[in-house]
Amino acid sequence: MNMKSKSNVASLIIFLGPSLFVLCVFFFIPVLAAFVLSFTDFDIYSLGNIRYMRFVGIQNYLDLLNDPLFWIALKNTFYFVLIGGPLSVFVSLGAAVLLNSKLIKYKGFFRIIYFLPVVTTLVAVSIVWRYIYHPRFGLLNYVLGFVGLDPIDWLGDPNFAMPAIIIMAVWKNFGYNMIIFIAGLNNIPEELYESASLEGANAWQKFRNITIPMLAPTTLFISVITMIGYFQLFAEPYIMTQGGPLNSTLSIVLYMYHEGFRWWNIGYSTTIAFVLFLFILIGTIIQFRLQKEKHV
Repeated sequence: MNMKSKSNVASLIIFLGPSLFVLCVFFFIPVLAAFVLSFTDFDIYSLGNIRYMRFVGIQNYLDLLNDPLFWIALKNTFYFVLIGGPLSVFVSLGAAVLLNSKLIKYKGFFRIIYFLPVVTTLVAVSIVWRYIYHPRFGLLNYVLGFVGLDPIDWLGDPNFAMPAIIIMAVWKNFGYNMIIFIAGLNNIPEELYESASLEGANAWQKFRNITIPMLAPTTLFISVITMIGYFQLFAEPYIMTQGGPLNSTLSIVLYMYHEGFRWWNIGYSTTIAFVLFLFILIGTIIQFRLQKEKHV
């Protein structure tokens, strides 16, 4: 190794060493420890004395497969991801296209207004939406009554609780994706739209044949981060419904929280965490594969 190579290695160690050390101490080591715990029966007694912890192998994973609450939480989480995820992306794209058009004035003002829910504390947002969904005094039921419809117990009816949370989550999160979509739209050459106009293309044809293909990398990024975030559904049902009614809003992360911090089955809760990681990994790979096939 020559002197130049040694100098490069030393520079890498100096500049990257502290960050890699922090990443290792606060990320990789805890993840590895959690993975080890998923093969044990670590509980509240083990916190007091580590000798009470026993290695149980894959028993936690086998118990998880036979746990009816796990399958309910998994179904609810997939429902939230498969309905709320595409809806959030669609609303974000629609808002971005609208604010990027020449028809809208005061674009900066509307961008700030639409982005405000993103930077608002989720706890405060959830509490406000609980009042909006109130069966007697909520704004939504007031609107329904004004048009002659019966009130709905949005958070107390198993058929409406998860859709109500999806609506709130889409409203809370679409502003962030909207900003990213606007950045992607600004990177599309205006000459493409001018050429399409000369060919007689209408607005829908421009959107389908120019905007959508050119936004493909941006859409993939937003789809992946939205899916990852929605798989980690926790605060909304925790604050608004506590997983009810009848476990209709119990998510994987909320169930993991109950097992780990309510019942202190920490080994079992880490098992749930790694199963969730596996689903997120599979979902991410599928999205990348689908996007790659579209460009082949």
